[in-house]
Amino acid sequence: MVQNLRVEGMTCTSCKAKVEAILAEVDGVHHVSVDLEKEEAHLETDELLSVEALQKELPQKYKISEKIQEVELSNDSSEEKSKISQLKPLLLILTYITITSLLLHYENWDLKECMLDFMGLFLTVFSFFKFLDLKGFKNSFEMYDPLAKVFPVYGWIYPFIESVLGLMFLLRFKVDIAVWITLFVLSITTIGVTKTLLDKKQIRCACLGTALKLPMTEATFIENAIMILMAIFMLIS
Repeated sequence: MVQNLRVEGMTCTSCKAKVEAILAEVDGVHHVSVDLEKEEAHLETDELLSVEALQKELPQKYKISEKIQEVELSNDSSEEKSKISQLKPLLLILTYITITSLLLHYENWDLKECMLDFMGLFLTVFSFFKFLDLKGFKNSFEMYDPLAKVFPVYGWIYPFIESVLGLMFLLRFKVDIAVWITLFVLSITTIGVTKTLLDKKQIRCACLGTALKLPMTEATFIENAIMILMAIFMLIS
């Protein structure tokens, strides 16, 4: 079922991410979506949760009320359609990156060179979206990345790491080192993504920052897996 609640006290995207993170950890909550402008929180739950119980989980700064509370049964087909619509920006970006990588080598085809350009463009473009809201990304990233949970500063520097790695691939500078670092950081992130999917907690994916509202789905796991496989290929080749 879906519970629509009013949340007062949010003043920025950081507040929004914090409220989403806290409510997503509540037992029985499968998905949380917070609208900062409308001051609304939409929770998908197993059963109706009391406002009092939810309020205890949040800092006193945020106030939850039943003003707009409504309960309705989820529609699986509409949810699936909505998920595909939400993933459209990600699919478009991956398509453009793939086509660009192929076109760069259509005259003198070289699989390894094509993969290096794909990895470089992937990391550079994805880091760009993270920089649009660095603080919001950091808060969302901490919700599922194991290393960012333990060392919050990692969430701040992750977009910079991606940018540097992307340039290293595109410039063919110290590629072996870039491959090892890419394999390390993406493997850690993939562990967090896998755990989130197995726990069936539908939270926001931070792969494209917080500017685009992307849900954490199997697509996130697949995109990471592709990059990991490419990195492994580079090492063994």
